[in-house]
Amino acid sequence: DNGISVGLVFRLRQLRERVLRIRELLDCLMSPVPGPSMARLVGKLVLAGGERNSIRALIASNSSMLAAKVTERSAETGEHYITRDRASYLQMVKKAAGGGALTAVTVLLKFGIHALALSAFWSGFWSGLMYAASFVAIQLLHLTLATKQPAMTAPAMAARLRDIKTDAAVADFVDEVANLVRSQVAAVLGNVGLVVPAMLALALLVQFALGRPLLDAAHAAATLQSLSLAGPTALFAAMTGVLLFAASIVAGWTENAFVLHRLDSAMRYNPRIGAFLGAARARRWATFMRTHISGFASNISLGLMLGLLPAFAGFFGLGLDVRHVTLSAGQIAAAAASVGMPVLQQPALWWAVAAIPVIGALNVSVSFYFAFRLALRAHSVSLGDRARIRSAIWARWRSRPISFFLPA
Repeated sequence: DNGISVGLVFRLRQLRERVLRIRELLDCLMSPVPGPSMARLVGKLVLAGGERNSIRALIASNSSMLAAKVTERSAETGEHYITRDRASYLQMVKKAAGGGALTAVTVLLKFGIHALALSAFWSGFWSGLMYAASFVAIQLLHLTLATKQPAMTAPAMAARLRDIKTDAAVADFVDEVANLVRSQVAAVLGNVGLVVPAMLALALLVQFALGRPLLDAAHAAATLQSLSLAGPTALFAAMTGVLLFAASIVAGWTENAFVLHRLDSAMRYNPRIGAFLGAARARRWATFMRTHISGFASNISLGLMLGLLPAFAGFFGLGLDVRHVTLSAGQIAAAAASVGMPVLQQPALWWAVAAIPVIGALNVSVSFYFAFRLALRAHSVSLGDRARIRSAIWARWRSRPISFFLPA
């Protein structure tokens, strides 16, 4: 509730280790047969001595503490993205549909920036700012951008792994996995389902206003070709999943720092801010920032990364690009509207359409995988418990696959 620091995580873990050491010493003193207890104690002392001189153990311990620092706050945010019943499922679809409609405007602005023929850096910079502004608008309108969810919800799910020793706890966790996957399906369907007709309508409106298609024939063909499943689209989609995960790390880190250092209290009681805004308005701004700081950090960082990654990758000759499922669907719709009905006979359109589910799956799964691994490290889940979780998930998939897509 009040933020967490690496120092606090270290002290809590040190306290836990001391309690366990005291328990082992008491076993040695009070056991009627102290031999096995002594052997366990000596073995753990040997392991502790080895870890004390191990660089690998030092890096693992500190990375675990950093993971705990970030995920403890992200877990609070991620709970809002998980749907557990039919009503919340339908609500997610509606919010995602609104996000898809607004993303159509984002795609239109992207083509407008491209038409300015700026240098690579400035084109990426202004595209990044435009993406960030669009994502923040989606947040403030209480809409949903589908692919941002997994990286925020994985820590919330991993928080349920603290007591995973019983079969009932594993079953509850598998239920949460099914809830999460359903939430992603609802959000992706809502986004893609409305961004396509909204983009078609905008393209036709632009063509009516300007007297020419939104994209010329060469640009439309290049757009469809760049999004083809036969190209490197899958690689770019996986790379975008890494960016989505990185944005969630920025969000968790920023929100934790905001809360830990009590910046909302500083905004509320700072004399200069109070004199400038007034006491009542300063309180409202402080509450607003505490509520939305995580979303601001995530959306702004994600937008800038989506815009600037191709420019920086091109500088090093890597040729990387980004493929976001909602933005890609909007670009395909814009290219198809510019070509007209003959596009239905072009294989390039159907190769691009076939790439959309692949892009969505990779965006979601890659970002979720990295975030979930981070959360597992934060809570020190053992390899045996991880194997039990995987077996339970596969068993649910074989017995009730529909539960991963539709609510009961």
